Amino acid sequence: MLMITSRLHGIIDYVVGVALIAAPWLFGFVDFENFAAATWTPIIIGLAIIGMSLMTNYEFSLARIIPLRTHLFIDFVAAAFLAASPWLLNYADYVYVPHLIVGLAEILIVSMTIKQAYMPRGRDHLVVERHA
Repeated sequence: MLMITSRLHGIIDYVVGVALIAAPWLFGFVDFENFAAATWTPIIIGLAIIGMSLMTNYEFSLARIIPLRTHLFIDFVAAAFLAASPWLLNYADYVYVPHLIVGLAEILIVSMTIKQAYMPRGRDHLVVERHA
């Protein structure tokens, strides 16, 4: 099975975060009046992904506060919510495909990510999480 390193996962996080923020405009479902939830759900999740990525203990972080395993768990919950949000928030008749596809893709990415950050030599500031 193809495994995603923490480094690649970090890159994916920032790309997906920006894409989610831009998704309402990219896919033409911007409607802040009638379907605000359809518009705001990907924007909020995209901002959360970027914010969490900046604080996760992996290569592309600034603060390294959140353990990678915790980050992946939150990613999974957010992705499941994103995928189900058109039905949970009652806008599936308006739009659901982008939310569902990105949510399911993110669940797949989380399931394929190695649950430990890699620490190359000379990068002592990156703490490796060790779990049995």
